[in-house]
Amino acid sequence: MDLYADVAAKLLDAGHAYRCYCTAEELEERREAARKAGRPSGYDGTCRALSPEQIAAYEAEGRASIVRFRMPDEPITFTDLVRGELTFTPDNVPDYGIVRANGAPLYTLVNPVDDALMEITHVLRGEDLLSSTPRQIALYRALAEIGVGGGQVPAFGHLPYVMGEGNKKLSKRDPQASLNLYRERGFLPEGLLNYLSLLGWSLSADRDVFSRDEMVAAFDISGVNANPARFDLKKAEAINADHIRQLDVKTFIEACGPWLQAPHAPWSPGRFDAAAFEELAPLAQTRLTVLSDITANVDFLFLAEPVEDEASWTKAMKPGADALLATARTKIAEAEWKAEPLKEAVLAAGEEHGLKLGKAQAPVRVAVTGRTVGLPLFESLEVLGRERTLARIDAALAKLSAPSA
Repeated sequence: MDLYADVAAKLLDAGHAYRCYCTAEELEERREAARKAGRPSGYDGTCRALSPEQIAAYEAEGRASIVRFRMPDEPITFTDLVRGELTFTPDNVPDYGIVRANGAPLYTLVNPVDDALMEITHVLRGEDLLSSTPRQIALYRALAEIGVGGGQVPAFGHLPYVMGEGNKKLSKRDPQASLNLYRERGFLPEGLLNYLSLLGWSLSADRDVFSRDEMVAAFDISGVNANPARFDLKKAEAINADHIRQLDVKTFIEACGPWLQAPHAPWSPGRFDAAAFEELAPLAQTRLTVLSDITANVDFLFLAEPVEDEASWTKAMKPGADALLATARTKIAEAEWKAEPLKEAVLAAGEEHGLKLGKAQAPVRVAVTGRTVGLPLFESLEVLGRERTLARIDAALAKLSAPSA
C-alpha cells in the first residue's frame, strides 16, 4: 500500500493528479443534469483547478477528498494491435479516481503501476475494455515521467466479442462459457484450445486443425479479425474429435480413464475388463466426439445385461425380427469366434430371410448391445465372447416371444 501511496503523491506533486472534494450527492446531481442536457455524464472537472483558498475552505468544512488523475487536454491517439489507429478526444475521457477518500488505491492506479514496474510490453484483452485504454495510456505516460517503471507504454490489442446463442455476447455467466462444462464432457485441452484460437483468427484459409506448437509458431496478433466471432459448439466438437483421432492408442486409453469409472460408468468397478477395453479402444477412438462418449460405446462389455432403450428395440425388432434373430443365433453359434466369420454368419442369416447385411445385423446389435448404433458389431461380438453373446440373443428371443402385456 505504501508503494501506491508514494506513486499517488508523486502524481499529485507533478500535477498529473489532484484532490477532488465533490460529494457523492453533488456528483450525482451534476451527472443527472448532464444527462438531461444531452452532455457526457462523466466527471465535469469541478475540482480540477481549485484555488488554495477553495481547498482550504473545503478542508475547513471537513470534506473528504479522493485523488483524481488529470487527463490531458489534447486527444490521445494510439495504434491498437487489432483495430489499427484510434483517437479519443478529451470530452470523451473525463478525469477519474485513483485513490479513495480513505487512502486505499483503486484498481485504476494499482494495475498500471504493477504493469509499469513489471515492464509489461503487451496488453491483450476484450473490446469491452477499449474505452478505458486512453485513460491508462495517459497514466502510463505520467508514470514514465515521474520515474515509475521502465518508461514504456504497453502496446494494446482489443480482441473481438464472442457471440453465443441468439447472437448475444457470450458472458462468463453463460453455460457455454464454463470451462468446467467442457472438461466434464471430455474435451481435450488441445482440441478446445485449437477451436478457441479460431474465434477471430486462423492458421490458414484451408486448415482448421493444428497443434498447440503450430499455433504458437504461426500466431500473430495482427491477423486477428476485429469483428465479433460466433461460438459454434458443433465445430468445436468436430475439431475436438479430430484431436482425439490423432492420439496414439495408449494415450487415448489413458484419457478415457475418468469415464470408465464412477461416477460416470454405470457398471460396478469389478466388472470392468481393461484387456477387453484395450481390444476395442482403437475402434472406439474413431467414433468419439468427446471422451465422455466412450461410456455409452462400451457399456455393453461391462454391464450384466445390455441397456434398455425402448426406441432402439422398437426400431430393430420389427415383425419377422424373431425369425431372423433365431437363424442368426444358429449360424453364429456354429461360427469361428472371429469378427469376419461372425459377419459371414449374420450375412448368411440375412440372405435366408431376403435381407442385406445392414438390415440383418440390426436385431443382433440391439439384442447384444441394447442400441441401434455403436462400435463395429462383429469386432464387438468377438470381444464380448460366445457365451455372453448367445445368452443375450436368447434373452431377446424370449422377450420377442413373450405375450404382450
